[in-house]
Amino acid sequence: MKRALITGANKGIGLEVARQLAQKGYYVYLGSRNLKNGLEAVEKLKAEGLENVEAVEIDVTNQESVNTARTEIGKKTEVLDVLINNAGINGITFNGNTPIMHTATGTGVDVFKQVYEVNVYGVIRVTQAFLDLLRKSPEPRIVNVSSSQGSLTLHSDPTHIYYNFKGVVYQTSKSALNMYTVVLAYELRDMPFKVNAVSPGSTKTDFNHQLGKGSVEDVGKRIVKYAIIGNDGPTGKFFSEDMNTETGEIPW
Repeated sequence: MKRALITGANKGIGLEVARQLAQKGYYVYLGSRNLKNGLEAVEKLKAEGLENVEAVEIDVTNQESVNTARTEIGKKTEVLDVLINNAGINGITFNGNTPIMHTATGTGVDVFKQVYEVNVYGVIRVTQAFLDLLRKSPEPRIVNVSSSQGSLTLHSDPTHIYYNFKGVVYQTSKSALNMYTVVLAYELRDMPFKVNAVSPGSTKTDFNHQLGKGSVEDVGKRIVKYAIIGNDGPTGKFFSEDMNTETGEIPW
């Protein structure tokens, strides 16, 4: 049975991805910053008849927590086949249902640090901690959940549908994540790894105060697609299958 770890898996997109991978026969470790929330998520899945799931406490902003999670999972398996770096925050505050966007001219460094700690440094911590288990898989897969908001090309194009939606903190964190994905895929190019960045697209979750359009079911399928991709599949690419491109690939 193949094994997968998903960060931020106690709700929303992460939980749905866990559900779909479990349905496909994977044993899934649901990473959750709060163990209680993770255990509750596991109970939901078990109530659906999915027994091949387990909660793991992991705070991606804390190296000790990440190391402990690696130790605990290492006691249960010598191999990890899939890592999905899903945990993320946008750092945006809301006035009712109206987001207060971060600006390049007025947002303090502390806000950047808070968001980067999860969206960038958290991914690096987790990836490096679990890389040894992934190397033991015959078909290791890493999916970094990114956002088309991090595409420099798209957000330099005035014709882009979201050109006027500029939130400097979240967007730059995803741009940084994208470059990490490019370099990671390059460094692992001579091994059977497939490393890709996937934008879920606009999704109705707590992440955006339920203001998104897509369903977690559809988004989950997009992420799972690259988590289980075959050996002939792409690596070092950026996908956003809601952007109506022929292949789903979008520019960095």
